[in-house]
Amino acid sequence: MPAKSSNQDAYLAKLPTDQRLELERLRKLILSAAPQAEECVSYGLPAFRLDGRMLVAMGATTKHCALYLMSSGIVKSQADFLDKYDTSTGTVRFSPGKGLPATLVRKLVKARMAENKALRKSGTSKRKK
Repeated sequence: MPAKSSNQDAYLAKLPTDQRLELERLRKLILSAAPQAEECVSYGLPAFRLDGRMLVAMGATTKHCALYLMSSGIVKSQADFLDKYDTSTGTVRFSPGKGLPATLVRKLVKARMAENKALRKSGTSKRKK
């Protein structure tokens, strides 16, 4: 696993080629689904923030890549679409070269956006770094 990076490009540059290419593709998909999202680094991972709230993050370990949805509710509500993937609380893991389909990434990011919007409307101040 790469050491903590000060920015997304530095994090990606440290990865093996297959993981770097997969996460660069994921980065583009996330930004196409949420073009107003701000790129940042949170907990040492490339992350995306929208309207002051964390949206999603991504990362790689020695064995897989991951999309961190930062929400167990999204993993549960999208379970039918995620049954082919290794999931845990708020995380979808996948192999480099067998990345997440673009339509699934867009669906997950849009679901997170809707969840954050609902939290904002309810006045919940739950914010993540």
